[in-house]
Amino acid sequence: MSEKFIVETSARHLHVTPKDLETLFGAGAELHYKKELSQPGQFACEEKVTVVGPKNSIKMSIIGPCRPATQIEVSYTDARTLGLNPPCRESGDVKGSCPCKLIGPAGEVELTEGVIAAKRHIHLDPETAERMGVKDKDIVSVKIDTPERALVFGDCVARVNPAYRPAMHIDTDEANAAGCSGEVWGEIVK
Repeated sequence: MSEKFIVETSARHLHVTPKDLETLFGAGAELHYKKELSQPGQFACEEKVTVVGPKNSIKMSIIGPCRPATQIEVSYTDARTLGLNPPCRESGDVKGSCPCKLIGPAGEVELTEGVIAAKRHIHLDPETAERMGVKDKDIVSVKIDTPERALVFGDCVARVNPAYRPAMHIDTDEANAAGCSGEVWGEIVK
């Protein structure tokens, strides 16, 4: 029997650089902790930003801490609402991705790139990855058992790092397709 891990729905959100945070929220701005997320050191913030695309805008929460590049992660449904067609990429890979405008209470930021649909992925610590026979950047399939909507997701990136806790992240479109609600578990299938 293979090892199971929690499957979490990652709703639309953004990560910001310290510079963009100050532009959006004012000089000396800091992120304010709202709640801890499953991955160590990651937290939802009180701060929200309006993301503007060619067709519409959506208010989104910031995830802290600040990062080296500002990045907006959306589902394809969100992207259609905004009027964008972002590439499906791993978090942090924003080169050549979609542009957008961010509006905060103190200012605006015009991004030439930064909007992606995040690739579904599994965070694993090295010990768990080894037990599962998985290496960093392996592409695997994951079976999710939910009442009446069980399905296997292909193209899941394994991300292995000593700082990670085992958890799979899927976006809201993927969670809806699998009928995810409450606590949901997945397992790698060969």
